[in-house]
Amino acid sequence: MFQYDMLARSLASGNGFRWYAPADLARIAPYLHLDLAAAALDPRGMLTTFRAPLYPAFLAIIYFFNGVNDGRFLAARLAQAILLGAPLAPLTYFVAKHLSFFPLSDQMEEERRKKIARIAAWVVAAYPMLLIFPIALATENLFFLLVLASVSSLLKLSSISSSPDSRLAAHYSLLSGLLLGLAALTRSIILPFAGLAILWIWFILKQPRSAILAGLALALTITPWIIRNSLLSGKVTGIETSLGYNLYVGYHPQSTGTFTFGPSLDLLSILDDKARDEIGTQKAIEFIIQDPARFVYLAVRRLGYFFNLELRAFTYFYVNDFLGYIPPWMMAVILAVLSLPFVIISLSSVFGAALLERRPQTILLVLLFLGYLLPHVFILSEERFHLTLIPFFAILAANFWVNGWSAFWAQNRVVRWSSLLVVFFLLANWGFELFRDWHTISGMFGPNGNHLYLPY
Repeated sequence: MFQYDMLARSLASGNGFRWYAPADLARIAPYLHLDLAAAALDPRGMLTTFRAPLYPAFLAIIYFFNGVNDGRFLAARLAQAILLGAPLAPLTYFVAKHLSFFPLSDQMEEERRKKIARIAAWVVAAYPMLLIFPIALATENLFFLLVLASVSSLLKLSSISSSPDSRLAAHYSLLSGLLLGLAALTRSIILPFAGLAILWIWFILKQPRSAILAGLALALTITPWIIRNSLLSGKVTGIETSLGYNLYVGYHPQSTGTFTFGPSLDLLSILDDKARDEIGTQKAIEFIIQDPARFVYLAVRRLGYFFNLELRAFTYFYVNDFLGYIPPWMMAVILAVLSLPFVIISLSSVFGAALLERRPQTILLVLLFLGYLLPHVFILSEERFHLTLIPFFAILAANFWVNGWSAFWAQNRVVRWSSLLVVFFLLANWGFELFRDWHTISGMFGPNGNHLYLPY
């Protein structure tokens, strides 16, 4: 959050995409053991390629109108709640209506479709972590909206694939590519899904022209920033140069595949983005070569972290006394409110997914899950990353709640047992998580639970 704030302040002040001006660098130098005398600092800060640009640009617009003062944080949080968080529920409703669970010709089934859409929208509107997240200066706030909007546009394109109006198809093709490009400029981890979505348009919707238009829109959206980064780095560079850092943290011998405090500081004293990225990548490859079997182990652990309960952020803030003392009964309520919604929705979504028919919209949903999940499995994973998929989990869960157990048991044996196996793995993962963190969780209920002072 400190980094995004620095970038936004620089942009709002007209200094470009820079961070770590001398005053900012001096604040963290004692923790990173930086030699400021040898750094030859530009008073405006250092040009950087480490972070994707769109979220800092969003903050910069808010800072520009609010002013770069202490009130900028409240202004940013209000803007995120109103402009980024509030649209998630109606967009979820729209996506649910276009996922084609039922034949459009059947009026009764159309009413069930609307019911599913309404339930899913309410789930997203009331989901605790989605309500809390606008407090954070984090890319996810913008990313949630852009991913959901891009899928919405792709689904609309699929619904008009047989339309005689080619201009309408072109419109949604360009819009889909633009939204995918903007999502990539927020978090480039979405690029694998963007590529799969273009292939989906070409081969599943059988619209090569639309696929080309979407690909062009995507390329035109991200290419200017890639050119900027490449010129700055002196070599071909992507949207952001954080991959080496994330690989280093994800494969470090002390890491279990998630963000780990100690290794996370190792590369931050390297101020040159290009050098940091290259060293991080090289060291990660060395870690893998030294213990190849650990590669599979870490992938499994990252998959588990992705589906963990949403307790890590609250635990960190509480045990470090940001929130003061909380009585045990209230602690139990807070932990239940934070964890049970994901448990209920994700388990229900497994059964809801089993009810889907093989249609282009269903295939797009599968590609989204695979294209978004797999990069995290092989790089770095945290439970907050699954929040991007919560609107889609909510839709699938609502599909199950509306149709019930009878519809699930009517599925063939392979589908039923596969679903039950996924449910078993989710329950086992949460059981392992609670067993692993039990010492910390039980300590939080103690009289000094807010003074445990543990790292994130």
